[in-house]
Amino acid sequence: MSVHRQLRRMTKRHVSLPGEAAEGLNTFVEEVDSRLSGSEDTCAVVEEVLVDLHGDRRAYERWQAGAEVSPAERVRLQGYDPCNTTLESEYYAEVETDEAFERSKHLQWLWRQFDATPMADNVAFALEFRRMLAKHLFADCGDNCRFFKRISMTYGHNIEVGDNVVVHDDVHLDDRGTLTIGDRVSISDGAHIYSHDHDVVDQTTVRNYHTTIEDDVRITHDAMVRAGVRVGRNALLAAKSVLKGRRARTPHRRGVARGVYRGQIWLGVGGRPPGEPRPQGTAPHRVRPPRRPRDVRRVRARPLPARPSTLSHTPTQKANFQVSRIRTGSYADLDLAGRVRSRVRTVTGVPLPVLHREFGLGKHRNQCSAGDT
Repeated sequence: MSVHRQLRRMTKRHVSLPGEAAEGLNTFVEEVDSRLSGSEDTCAVVEEVLVDLHGDRRAYERWQAGAEVSPAERVRLQGYDPCNTTLESEYYAEVETDEAFERSKHLQWLWRQFDATPMADNVAFALEFRRMLAKHLFADCGDNCRFFKRISMTYGHNIEVGDNVVVHDDVHLDDRGTLTIGDRVSISDGAHIYSHDHDVVDQTTVRNYHTTIEDDVRITHDAMVRAGVRVGRNALLAAKSVLKGRRARTPHRRGVARGVYRGQIWLGVGGRPPGEPRPQGTAPHRVRPPRRPRDVRRVRARPLPARPSTLSHTPTQKANFQVSRIRTGSYADLDLAGRVRSRVRTVTGVPLPVLHREFGLGKHRNQCSAGDT
């Protein structure tokens, strides 16, 4: 293998802190880990850790000793205690019966407020601290995971994460239901993964689901995975795509998911893992395209032998003549009222607005005969 190819395949390099800095980092993380694992009250541990991380120890002790402080300073110092705060998820009705919420709220407050400190930009320190915290907050967290800044979650205690998972900036992990993330999954910036959904008619009706991201999946920038979806191994969800629905569809093993997809999805870039057979009845190369809008039907053009008279012709003849001018095998999009949609490409070189003006299309509801649909 050439040196050039070796360099191209090398996506990461090893970086380490100076010895003294690394020792201080490890000492702090181990201390917090030990206190969270012990018998101390989680709320008190979180409060003291945040006071030190924000450099407010002197002001905090002065306030605790009874010294007079300004109202703004008192509010700031009180805010280090997670018992003096509320989160959005705290207003959900199911929290009343969720015994794990109180502890997860305290740990989630530590996660969020740590991201507000300057140390959150120190990648070596921040990754190690969040990795330790995830093992206490999540239902299960594997080894060597990497969590970057401004990751938000609903509760935290309904999330299971495998080994070597990477979650980038501004990702939202909704675990109002249950969220399972497999090994070696990569979730890019701005992605949203949901496990609950609202009723279309009554938004106060909420249903929780189990959303699963299987091993080696890549969810790219600003993509969305809706509640209840199961993303199969080696899948790649393209940027700004939406994956929704809970009904299983024919699984596809190759390609990239783009646009809007419904149901379960199995997409593998580079094919299946070695030795794994292709599931029976699956398409090896093609990905099901997004559904057409519900208000659009497809009309296949069929040529007519004669041109209708320009002096006396019915609306149906006009529409038939319009369709006849489309090259055989092409398509025109019509809405349910029969009007040709203006976004259809030009017909035999004539822009569609010209045909609208010349033949009066789009003024009548019944412009296509039954044989054209």
